Amino acid sequence: MKQVVLFLTLFITSISFAQKKDYNLKKGYVAEGYDVVSYFDNKAEEGKKEFTTTYDGAKFKFVNQEHLNTFKNNPKKYVPQYGGWCAYALGANNTKYNINPKTFEVRDGKLYLFYNSWGVNTLKKWNDENPKELKEKADSYWNNLK
Repeated sequence: MKQVVLFLTLFITSISFAQKKDYNLKKGYVAEGYDVVSYFDNKAEEGKKEFTTTYDGAKFKFVNQEHLNTFKNNPKKYVPQYGGWCAYALGANNTKYNINPKTFEVRDGKLYLFYNSWGVNTLKKWNDENPKELKEKADSYWNNLK
C-alpha cells in the first residue's frame, strides 16, 4: 500500500510541475535569472533575489521593483520565446538547448535567447541563415512540443 501511495504522490507531483518543463530553468530561473524586462532596453542585466516573482509555474528575477511591476502588469510581453530555450537550436534542429543569457535579440516586440559559447554564437547564425525561416520553423516545432 505504501508503494501505491508513493507512486501516486510522485505521479501527481510530476503532473503539477508539467508546465515548468516548457521553461529553461537553468539556475532555477527563466533566462538564468537575468531580467527579462531589461532586454527590452537592450541590456542583459542579472536580476536580484529580492525582486523575484513566479509566473506560469516559473521563477523570474528583476533588477528593481519597477521592472518587477512592469512584468507583473504584462508578463506575456516579456516571457522569452520558446520558454527561454535557444531560438536557433529550435529553428535549425528542433532541439531545446541552453542559452547564454547575454546573447539575445528583441525582434518584433518578442524576446529571443541564444547559445553563445566555445566559439559558437547562434545569434550570429540565426541572423546569417535567414531568421524569418528559422523563426517559422521554431514556432512550428514549439507548438508541437506544447
